[in-house]
Amino acid sequence: MRTNPRTRTLGVLTAAVLALSACGTPGSGGGQAESDPTSAAGGAPACEPVAGETLVVLEDDLGLQNADNVIPAINAQVAADHPQVVELLDAVSAALDTDRLIELNRAVDVERRTPTEVAAQFVTDESLESPDASVGSGTSLTVGAANFSESITLAEIYAQVLRSAGFDAQAQTIGARETYLPALQSGEIAVVPEYAATLVTYLNAEVNGADAPSVASSDVEETVTALEPLAEDSGLVVGAASAAQDQNAFAVTAEFAAEHELTTLSDLAATCGEVVLAGPPECPERPFCQIGLEETYGLSVGEFKSYDFALIGQAVRQGDAAVGLVTSSDGSLATRD
Repeated sequence: MRTNPRTRTLGVLTAAVLALSACGTPGSGGGQAESDPTSAAGGAPACEPVAGETLVVLEDDLGLQNADNVIPAINAQVAADHPQVVELLDAVSAALDTDRLIELNRAVDVERRTPTEVAAQFVTDESLESPDASVGSGTSLTVGAANFSESITLAEIYAQVLRSAGFDAQAQTIGARETYLPALQSGEIAVVPEYAATLVTYLNAEVNGADAPSVASSDVEETVTALEPLAEDSGLVVGAASAAQDQNAFAVTAEFAAEHELTTLSDLAATCGEVVLAGPPECPERPFCQIGLEETYGLSVGEFKSYDFALIGQAVRQGDAAVGLVTSSDGSLATRD
């Protein structure tokens, strides 16, 4: 359901201003049935929205979303000829988690610093420079990026780490996966920052057909285990998955979470008989949005409100909805000054 430049579906996608592409204006509902004051299930009271400035993501404790962890995808010949490339990028993965990714995105998207500048600071702060500045001498490598800021920043980090080892490495924005993946497979580009669940879903369809059963899951180790042979069949090698996730998540205001003592989506379902949910227009029909909340968690959505991607977080902050579908790495989630 996410429609960012990665063109991932909702199934392969904490808390923030969103990036979902949708129609409608704040407050325009996708289904404005009147809510009962209590839920039919157990008689729990409906939980009214609570306005607040800070959003918090509720833990997806039952694994509704697939594991879209950042992972380097490398041309197989490059990996074979230069195993140091894999080692260097695995070190980047070890330094990344979701909070750090949020900070990187905040620096670029909110503070308007350049991806190159932000990448350089990250490499320095995390001591990611290679101890051997000559290992890649004489080898030129292009690091590809999709056409959105997070991917560009990650590609700049990869390129700067590779340059510290002597590679002549440059980051280049390529475009959508349909464009950069063939270039990666052919060796025109050497590496791309990827997302585990999205990539395994894409390759599974390419290798096994569009109707092949899904091999992505909420477990990152299982997802990567399924990804590795598909990558090999596609002329790729994947490095270590980072702890950083960019995927769908559900957020409430910090005030709402405190009032109801919530940390997980299970807490929300157990506490609230009904909620007002904000999301893109297709949310009520998607298994990773409203249907998933209802079937996986037993949450009752008393009213759904449809918003443009960039306005969902605002709607939750203003108290127009109790819960909103967000992306887990959005830069507006950062709490530092």
